[in-house]
Amino acid sequence: MLIKPSGVQRGLVGHILSRFESRGLKIVGLKMMQIDEALAREHYRDHVDKHFFDMLLQRITKSHVVAIVFEGSNVIQNVRTMMGATNPSQAGPGTIRGDLANSASLNLVHGSDSPESAAREIALFFADTELHNYERALDEWLVLEE
Repeated sequence: MLIKPSGVQRGLVGHILSRFESRGLKIVGLKMMQIDEALAREHYRDHVDKHFFDMLLQRITKSHVVAIVFEGSNVIQNVRTMMGATNPSQAGPGTIRGDLANSASLNLVHGSDSPESAAREIALFFADTELHNYERALDEWLVLEE
């Protein structure tokens, strides 16, 4: 997941992280960075032929982002549900975009949409040595196998 420049510049990093941690997701990778154009092009490669591609590049490279890797039960679906629809006017109340974002082009966060895209994006933003496997005492209280 990325907290985009709009989220960093608005001072929402801690608030957004807190929402995911409160849901029980575990942070295993976290860093602030500046995305250059080459990395942005690779990250958004699936959108290269779309009319908004140049705008995506401009927005994501304008300022710092916070890159995060979460682990948890149904992590991809949980992150996407918590983010809400891309367009904040269509995002439900209680979602990050529904509660905090003001426009589709400044929608605060990005989350992977599949295990394949998650693996690709994690590799773009993190070296293996930057990901941390650890146990939390609360993990046994988050999901009960039935």
